[in-house]
Amino acid sequence: MSSPHRQLSQLLSLWRWKRKVDVSLYPAPGFHFHRVFCATTSSETDPIEIHKKKLFLWFSHLPQEERQFGGYFSPETMHVDPLIVEKKPEERAGLVSSPFQTQAISSPSVTVEQLFESTGNCCEGRGLNVLLYGAVGTGKSTVVRKLVLDWCSGTTLTHFKLLVPFSCEDLSQLSKVASLRDMVGRKYLHLTKHPLLSGEGDQAKNVLFLFNGMEKMNLDFRIGSSELCSDPNEALPPGVVVVNLLRKYLLPEASILVTTRLSALDRIPQKYVSRYAQIFGFNDPDRQRAYFTSRLLQQSGETAPYQEAQALVELLYLNLQRESQLAAACFLPSYCWLTCATLHFLHFTDAKAPIRTLTGIYTSFLRLNFGGEVLGTGTGTNVPIQEQQSSLMLYVVRTVGKLAFDGVAYKRTSFSEKELEQWIGGKTKTDEELRQLAMFQTDVLDFFLVPCVESGKHLPKELSESDERQYVFSVPEMQEYLAALYVVLGENKSALEKLTGQVSVAIGQASEDVGALFNILSKFIPLRIFAVFNLIKLFPKLYEKISTYNKGSIARTMAAELFRTEDSNNEDVLDQVEQTLLGVHGPQPKQYSEGKPFELYPIFMGGLLHYGNRVLLQQLGCTIQSTTVAQITRALRKYLVRELSKPQPPEELMDLLVLLYEFQNPRLTAEVIATIRAIPLSNIRMTPLKCFILSSVLSCTPASYHLERLDLSSCLLTNDMLQILWPAFRHTRNLKLCDNPLQDSGVRTLLEALPENQSLTHLSLMHTGLGDQAALELAGKLQQHTGLQELNVAYNNIRDNAALALVDACREHPSIHTLHLYLNPLSDVGKKSLYVRGVPKSQDGSGRKVRVLASVTEGSDISEDWHPILRVIRENASSWDRQRVKQQLKIFLRDLEWGRQQQQSLWKRLHFRRVEKGVRKTLQMLEKDAPYTG
Repeated sequence: MSSPHRQLSQLLSLWRWKRKVDVSLYPAPGFHFHRVFCATTSSETDPIEIHKKKLFLWFSHLPQEERQFGGYFSPETMHVDPLIVEKKPEERAGLVSSPFQTQAISSPSVTVEQLFESTGNCCEGRGLNVLLYGAVGTGKSTVVRKLVLDWCSGTTLTHFKLLVPFSCEDLSQLSKVASLRDMVGRKYLHLTKHPLLSGEGDQAKNVLFLFNGMEKMNLDFRIGSSELCSDPNEALPPGVVVVNLLRKYLLPEASILVTTRLSALDRIPQKYVSRYAQIFGFNDPDRQRAYFTSRLLQQSGETAPYQEAQALVELLYLNLQRESQLAAACFLPSYCWLTCATLHFLHFTDAKAPIRTLTGIYTSFLRLNFGGEVLGTGTGTNVPIQEQQSSLMLYVVRTVGKLAFDGVAYKRTSFSEKELEQWIGGKTKTDEELRQLAMFQTDVLDFFLVPCVESGKHLPKELSESDERQYVFSVPEMQEYLAALYVVLGENKSALEKLTGQVSVAIGQASEDVGALFNILSKFIPLRIFAVFNLIKLFPKLYEKISTYNKGSIARTMAAELFRTEDSNNEDVLDQVEQTLLGVHGPQPKQYSEGKPFELYPIFMGGLLHYGNRVLLQQLGCTIQSTTVAQITRALRKYLVRELSKPQPPEELMDLLVLLYEFQNPRLTAEVIATIRAIPLSNIRMTPLKCFILSSVLSCTPASYHLERLDLSSCLLTNDMLQILWPAFRHTRNLKLCDNPLQDSGVRTLLEALPENQSLTHLSLMHTGLGDQAALELAGKLQQHTGLQELNVAYNNIRDNAALALVDACREHPSIHTLHLYLNPLSDVGKKSLYVRGVPKSQDGSGRKVRVLASVTEGSDISEDWHPILRVIRENASSWDRQRVKQQLKIFLRDLEWGRQQQQSLWKRLHFRRVEKGVRKTLQMLEKDAPYTG
């Protein structure tokens, strides 16, 4: 164990028996550290040293969302400084309309430590009040975390002997009055009655207070609302204590760092702020690349190929340099985290790691950024703060989610400023609604929607040529996620559904008194349609039926969107997600003027119904009821089974597997898969993740279930992928692994998995790089599969001796009747021997005959299987080594010419001519590089 990790282990052991204190500074997505500060010579009983150790442990804690994507990280290797620019008071409200405009900022980037350097205009004997502000996702909490850890290790702000961090969310929840020293002691027991906080002399000049998330507190600096206080021992409401610290009336020598969102910038009067600094995030591709390099390369570690991680970073950087839409999104460090988490999910899936889903990544991303975030009412109110605030995430769903849903419904990804105003603003009436809207637009809207930098992409011609600025979602998948969340939460109710919902609640709360019932109902609708209420009163289940119908419509929408015929030529959704992040290299795909396909939308809807995601969403104030999940699941099962009765292209079938995987409902998965008898995934670019999804889905089925056919031809399978696919191999009768670079090592891995499958009847390993040694091992294990009937090892590297061993093993096998060996480097003598070996030894015909397909001829006769051999060659010529295939076809022609010369019968010679014609036509097709047409 390395020295830093050994020290960390000792610290963790020391702290396990102590009381845990929760410092609820919500961690920013992206930077979490494990580092041990340098040991000091001070006594271990020094309260400051104890404070440093405990702060380090608390601020090094990795949230669950972070731990699932890799190991432990250190500040030295992981942290990338965001752009922080000091602002003059008159410039503080200036916003950046485009991420790329920050590159033109002339002011140099500053560090937090530089912000606390002495200035000439500061008052003597007073500490500095620094206000660090920025929009959601720019990295405020990340900077705070790094600052605390660096202070603990003694690498920054060393002139402060004591750093006291506070979460303003925690302070806003305190209902009892408390003094400053009590507030500190409540969070940090070891600092109770510490002399630096006594207020005596100028000791407080060595103290730095840190208040993270000031927008969560409605501070009131009016004298009538917050009395003056200079005594650290006087008990007051927490907001009053903080106000007096900022006024410099309480511990004036102490310095203070405040972080807040843009909308709350002016809640602290300008006269109480020494310095303003705005955090902009990652303003250039080099900062973004530094983040991706440190995280992806370190995450690759021992579990993923380092070369693959390097290639991913290079592709990402190329995409960022093009000033792509991804670069605009990664202006916010939060989206850099989302990008890394998604790529880790797509490329470094480990079958032994906890289950991860794409829906879970996006849900975790929103929880990290909006967990605990509320939309307050602003200042100047006497209403308790808990009653003033509502879930910010729910507000996002009802505004941005509504816009996202409309875009999906009409296949649009771009929106004008007028449309944003219409959908986000809506019909606001009260001053309070207008205040909330202003706060939302200032703090949050730019987090989800940014100016379109890839103009004309997926836009109708009239829109792409318009001068009006268009806005798109920061990442395309976020539009589909929010649209799915909008639907699953039931926010797209019809007018009748909303009406009956209100009436149902009203009836439930009303007494049996008719007059009381009439008064309540009259608040909802005019008297002229009072008959509706009489119907609901007479038929209490009417609302329930309408609600159930709505859940059924959600299920129909999911099934319909998943199997859209016009989207059947698109790549599967996982490849589409990857192309969004890494860009498209080579020939550009066709741009569809009618709009892009939204194939992730139904998959996200399924993933959102999973219990784990519903728990996270409930923490965000977005509750999906269990009854809703049950109703949608029942309806979805019916529609999926119906759709799967029709043939589906491989890409659509892969999307279905992803949906079932994201749903994480084994019972539903088993019932849907039970209706599938074949899974043709040929030409799908398989990855470890896709292999894991296939195995996970098939593992939900009972032991009695078997696939008639599992086709994984031309899927770029590797040895590692075969190991992940072991559970899938147990369920199939006809297994096709053609045209995959398995080599001998991959075939050995396959042979280790196949004994668990006792129902295998057909196995195709054509064009898999199979050599003599693996062929001999295969021959030795054929007896383990008593039901095997056909073995295809054509177009490999099998020579005479190994081929003869295979024929002998097949002849001794109880059920194998056909062995494919054509397009292998066999000699003429070897091919003749193979034919002879396939014929039964006994003259009475009691032995078994094995059809050996080694050439279009068998000795001096035409092989009865010449036509299927040529058909296989024609079907695969475009993906095979043309030179080798042409060489084999020329050998076929030589064999045919020799056989024709041996024939006396005119009819047989004509038959040879006919076969020769077919071979020559195939050869000409290869030489002209043209598809076969006849």
